[in-house]
Amino acid sequence: MSTRIGVDIGGTFTDLVYYDETDGSVVVAKVPTTPAHPERGCINAVEVGVPHAVLKDARYFLHGTTVGLNALLERRGPTIGMLTTAGFRDVLEIRNASRGEPYNMYWRPKAPLVSRDLRLGVRERCTFDGQIQLPLVEQDVLDAYDTFREANVNSIAIMFLHSYANPEHELQAEQILRGAGFNGHISVSHKVSGEYRDYERGSTTVVDAFVRARMSGYLDHIDRTLKQSGFAGTCLMMRSGSGSMTFADAQERPFETINSGPVGGAEGASQLSQRLGIPNLITADVGGTSFDACLIIGGRPRLLHAGEVDGMPLQTPWVDVRSIGSGGGSIADVDVGGLMTVGPRSAGAEPGPACYGRGGTLATTTDAAFYLGMLGGGELASGLSLDREASERALTPLAERLDCTIEQAAKGVIAIASNHMASLIRDLTIEQGIDPREFKLLPFGGAGPMMATQIARELGITKILVPPHAGNFSAWGLLGADLLRSRARTHVTPLSAKAIDEANTVLAELLRILMDDENSDKEALEETLTVTLDLRFMGQEHTLSVSPEHQDGRITQNLEQIEALFHAEYVRHYGATLDAKIQLVTIRASRRRALPVRSEKYEYQGLGSPKEGEYFSFVEDRRMTFSTVQRGALDVGKRYSGPAIVYEPTTTTYVDSDFTYGVDESGCLSLQSKGQ
Repeated sequence: MSTRIGVDIGGTFTDLVYYDETDGSVVVAKVPTTPAHPERGCINAVEVGVPHAVLKDARYFLHGTTVGLNALLERRGPTIGMLTTAGFRDVLEIRNASRGEPYNMYWRPKAPLVSRDLRLGVRERCTFDGQIQLPLVEQDVLDAYDTFREANVNSIAIMFLHSYANPEHELQAEQILRGAGFNGHISVSHKVSGEYRDYERGSTTVVDAFVRARMSGYLDHIDRTLKQSGFAGTCLMMRSGSGSMTFADAQERPFETINSGPVGGAEGASQLSQRLGIPNLITADVGGTSFDACLIIGGRPRLLHAGEVDGMPLQTPWVDVRSIGSGGGSIADVDVGGLMTVGPRSAGAEPGPACYGRGGTLATTTDAAFYLGMLGGGELASGLSLDREASERALTPLAERLDCTIEQAAKGVIAIASNHMASLIRDLTIEQGIDPREFKLLPFGGAGPMMATQIARELGITKILVPPHAGNFSAWGLLGADLLRSRARTHVTPLSAKAIDEANTVLAELLRILMDDENSDKEALEETLTVTLDLRFMGQEHTLSVSPEHQDGRITQNLEQIEALFHAEYVRHYGATLDAKIQLVTIRASRRRALPVRSEKYEYQGLGSPKEGEYFSFVEDRRMTFSTVQRGALDVGKRYSGPAIVYEPTTTTYVDSDFTYGVDESGCLSLQSKGQ
């Protein structure tokens, strides 16, 4: 059985999708997020959306969440202490001498997660090649523990110089702390990262220590509750770097899950791209609180070897998903200069937009869209009936402050929101030398299809694909997130035949760690091993990655072939190469275990006859007659002319008058500019 359930927790709604292997059906559900206790919202979604028989027979439960991310952004977590090599306690404040805003003289970095009085140095020293220069002084660790105990520290990060080359002292310090009676969480840098750069490795270790307790309790609650409800399958968590990991791995390496929520949509876009043979897509995930965008190039999202959260670097694989605070619940206001602003403040799940009728009084993007008719008459297929009068009441103070009509204020809200979203996509494309007009736009999330034609028009994009179950697409993306484990180890040395032998020795150790998976014996899945080398020219700071051929855990290409790979990659990036010696920096390995292929069928309820309504067209700059149709009522392969409002269970697509639309053979709702 490959029946599986996916639950994605957003800032406003918690989305669920389950795939039933017995008949290929895909079923969706959407419930409000419970911000104070998101695990309750997750379980509530399962209880509301999954029949007991399906839950009992399901093989996988896949989950994406922003619990760890929110803990970091809000700085809500345990009191943590940090052990460092003596003289390096300030590495988190000295950083790497870079500035977040180089031209802002008043810029200041945020305070580290560990206060200076709890960052304590101990005498020890290991060199870059793993040689112990100064043995660890045990009494220093015990003295530090006394300080931690007095401060009620319940999580400790250990980061010693060059521990990636020799972890002996970090392991010894951990053992001393346990022997002294510390029973809280301990994060050691060589297990967390294994790479050089002390600030980045230290930051990653501290983040891991900070979110470890929160994620452990959160995942335990979900796992325990699901089992009590009859689920007997495997629980998997989305990784920040694509793919999934077991709950046990997620509890051991919680820093890898920090960005798991936004990555679900990118993972789904990658799956759809490969399935449809459309290599290049731009995702536009508009939820209630945020807007997330990602490039899919060649069928895969752009993958980085490091990420960043709130100015804190993380040495972990990271899908390049960019986010801003602009969603359906973003609040519209007027600043001190008399100009309208939209976001990043959000009405969230409670109370939500005013038109939801749950006590909200502030004008939001959704209120403006509903007032203009972008959501039709407000009788959504999900069963939610929007309140037009509440929407108008919320927009009235905004219009009065701007000295304009309510309709003009609503138009301004949508214009500003769509401009924010288009600007983020420009950062991903035009600022990187990529033409967005050569891509198709893939909108999803509760408000993505509603904003799609506006975003596309801003960017000159002429083709839009609204995927099946677009409102729950991030949860759908979880269903195909293969099991993935990855590790890296820094080993700086000139590239030579000897260096390749040394790399193979490191690689063998990395693969041993990757294969040490208690879930392997339970799941007979197709496996793929990937090996990557980070290389650079001698004297350079940054690296490029190449993937040499390998077999049975050993690199099979010789020195000349690997040098050729690097030169080709260098030319691809910079247009030319150098006649200089090459240096090996880091060896990376990953193990991907593919989940069983799904054979899905898409069925939508609501096959009623098309209706009409008078709604606002941005192209015509006036209200005009729109068709309002159910997505399930559209004939496959037939093209229709806009304007139209297309309903489905968890989202609504707004088709302006300059676009045609129709459902294609893949089940996607495709929109195309009439000028093309």
